[in-house]
Amino acid sequence: MSSTMPQPDTSLIVACTVSRDVQNFDLLIEDMELALGENWGDLGFAEALAFFGQPEAQALEFIALAIDESDEENLSLMGEIITQAKSRRIKVILIAEDVTPASLHTLLRQGADEFVPYPLPENELSEAIERVRAAEAALPATTSGPGLQSGNHKEGAVIVVHGLAGGTGSTTLAVNLAWELATAKKEGGPSVCLLDLDLQYGSVATYLDLPRREVVYDMLSDTEKMDDETFGQSLLTFQDKMQVLTAPTDMLPLDLVSSEDINRLLAMARRHFEYVVIDMPSTLVSWSEAVLNQAHVYFAMLEMDMRSAQNALRFKRALQSEELPVEKLRYVMNRAPGFTDLSGKSRVKRMGESLSISIDLQMPDGGKPITQGADHGLPLAISAPKNPLRKEIAKLALSIHELGTDNAKAA
Repeated sequence: MSSTMPQPDTSLIVACTVSRDVQNFDLLIEDMELALGENWGDLGFAEALAFFGQPEAQALEFIALAIDESDEENLSLMGEIITQAKSRRIKVILIAEDVTPASLHTLLRQGADEFVPYPLPENELSEAIERVRAAEAALPATTSGPGLQSGNHKEGAVIVVHGLAGGTGSTTLAVNLAWELATAKKEGGPSVCLLDLDLQYGSVATYLDLPRREVVYDMLSDTEKMDDETFGQSLLTFQDKMQVLTAPTDMLPLDLVSSEDINRLLAMARRHFEYVVIDMPSTLVSWSEAVLNQAHVYFAMLEMDMRSAQNALRFKRALQSEELPVEKLRYVMNRAPGFTDLSGKSRVKRMGESLSISIDLQMPDGGKPITQGADHGLPLAISAPKNPLRKEIAKLALSIHELGTDNAKAA
């Protein structure tokens, strides 16, 4: 096979090998011909990214991404190929020779559907093709997120999480609340988009083991040209349940975006998703007002210490001085005293009274499993389903979902 673009005028191309040089994988050539006859083509890495955007790529059922140890230095490119393929509902079969387990784990986490070692075991490729075809046949005709439909108009609810001091658990709450909302139903759950707007230290990608990509910066730096396709391609899918906009690859100034940019971004997200969960930077920035105005509920995270108390007071005063809707704020006490800690409960009450705020939610200390789950890139519902913090976040998600359902019925 030559490394030229597939030619759809000769026969329908339903699959492609993608490699640095397919001649290094002669057994793959034989198995592809055995399984597909002439209905497949071969692409280089850069060619694949270009081809995905062409109309002919709509007929692709899957790609066979073939790599060896020489390609491990370009894992980010491999990940981008997988992401772009998945955004177009193209299945990915990963063919790997002498690749480290860490690299395989990274690529599988980025969305590869099947893994087959090279040299190929007998019939293993044909069986993998059957599995990805069966999985595709079981999917609904349309998907949310990276295949966003321009006709969607959901006008989703905006839920914001803002840590009033470092380490107050805002990202933990944002990530797990989004996941609990997305999995509120076993099937046909609400569509959820999680936006990491901490452009400098955002860690949603770490908490969900997702890659950071340059396309996020490209989208944010020119929101005037943003359309459904651009926005959809900026999102990553987490376990087929929710869509995630990670923080950009590089640390960027918080004023990279303006209030107008944020308004466009939130309008786009609300149009396609029933819930838009935002993880905010702890710093107040010029576009914080835009987020607060669009928020349906704004969770402000604090702890039982002096820094949180002082920051909460300053935060409240700053919003009041600008006549912003402080009534949207819901103060959340992280690592709150236990049920039997009466003196601790009394301290929480006195803190709220001294600040003239209502501490609406008290989240328990989940202990080491919280950090361990984040380090493994998994929501608590998967890594520690019985953890007390996970249970409280699940209750919060359920109450939000029920409230949304009641409002929809009333409308």
